[in-house]
Amino acid sequence: VQLQASGGGLVQAGGSLRLSCAASGSIFSIVAMGWYRQAPGKQRELVAVITSRGYTNYADSVKGRFTVSRDNAKNTVYLQMNSLKPEDTAVYYCNAATPPSRDYWGKGTQVTVSS
Repeated sequence: VQLQASGGGLVQAGGSLRLSCAASGSIFSIVAMGWYRQAPGKQRELVAVITSRGYTNYADSVKGRFTVSRDNAKNTVYLQMNSLKPEDTAVYYCNAATPPSRDYWGKGTQVTVSS
């Protein structure tokens, strides 16, 4: 599985960004895709995930502001980020999970929110 993420950038607080992650390769084996982020000096953390059946899960810190979705025809998952805050600044990584427990990662994309 190969993952290509895009859509990061610099935005002012309160603004919006949309991240995209296109999957290729053995996509039939993917059971969930999602986004993680890592801020300087912090551990990587889950932001949002969506399963192949469409179930979603979000970090408490982004609930109500971020929306994860997927376009199965394009093998792409999106992260719509609204009402961005400076604390959302991080490198965002796309993730794909395949059974039994293998994870694939895309190259990170920088999201910077200025105050």
